[in-house]
Amino acid sequence: MSADPRVEPGLVDLQVNGYAGHDVNADDVTPDTLTDLTRALWARGVTSYLPTVITASEEKILHVLSVIAAARREDPLLAHSIAGVHVEGPSLAAEDGPRGAHDIARLRDPDVAELDRWQQAAEGAVRLVTLAPERAGAAPYIAAASARGVRISLGHCAPSPQQVRAGVDAGATLSTHLGNGAASMLPRHPNHLWTQLADDRLTAMLIADGHHLPADTLTVMIRAKGPERCVLTSDSAALAGMPPGRYRTPVGGDVDVALDGRLNLAGTEYLAGSGSDLRTCLNWARAALPTDPTLLLDMASRIPASLLGLEERTAAGGDFVLLEEDRVAETYAAGTLVHRA
Repeated sequence: MSADPRVEPGLVDLQVNGYAGHDVNADDVTPDTLTDLTRALWARGVTSYLPTVITASEEKILHVLSVIAAARREDPLLAHSIAGVHVEGPSLAAEDGPRGAHDIARLRDPDVAELDRWQQAAEGAVRLVTLAPERAGAAPYIAAASARGVRISLGHCAPSPQQVRAGVDAGATLSTHLGNGAASMLPRHPNHLWTQLADDRLTAMLIADGHHLPADTLTVMIRAKGPERCVLTSDSAALAGMPPGRYRTPVGGDVDVALDGRLNLAGTEYLAGSGSDLRTCLNWARAALPTDPTLLLDMASRIPASLLGLEERTAAGGDFVLLEEDRVAETYAAGTLVHRA
């Protein structure tokens, strides 16, 4: 170990679809998948995260949630680091662009009874749901979910400014990967991005991988929201952290992993998810943005932890990482050494 290792709080990622070949949404997902994924994230200094379940049939979503619940039940350290579950969908916009890679055949309007079934399967672990506020019944669903202690985030959407405000009035508190999961062409003004940026009741989750948002765009978004209302997230796909090459995936087909980690649909310039973990995102943001590095660390640790009611995890005596320059040397979660390089 170097003579002067740096100590930082563990990172907290609110959106992890997979990493290093471990896919939360795979048809053959098992508790071992979550164990291996968590260990891979510990090696990158991520000590708390929300595995993210994407749009699928209710049967598939319930299955994945039950697997996550089993993994948490079997291992207290996993239960600590898997701080809950983020369900992204299935109540998203159907239009090309806002929908992203979500299966159009599985999109549906929000249903509180389905949310209750999710919670039963997840043993109460669903903490965050992303939906499009323009879906029929969105406002009463948001109110009901919020009353149940589930945060609602607006994303993969094409709403009017009025529909954004109605969602926030009903209780929505977050924006999922703001600036992405949106139409490639929007009216200059008004449009729903301006409305989300302007509303101080919304905290923006931002993918800081250098591919989803240009540095200038991310800088302006952070300045508009204010650092205390910004969260850095990876939105990492299962191919994140994998060696460069072409891979066959169940969502998107052939995907190219570039040397810089960018994931493209093979032969195109279209992104196929995020190829970066949260540590890589934080390092990129520190190098590319004029924002105070301490504030950027807060956006990847303290602020997302506070949104989950887990402020103690990033305070003194909580989860922490020892760094040698930018290399994770040791990771501690729940007072336990969980990774040593």
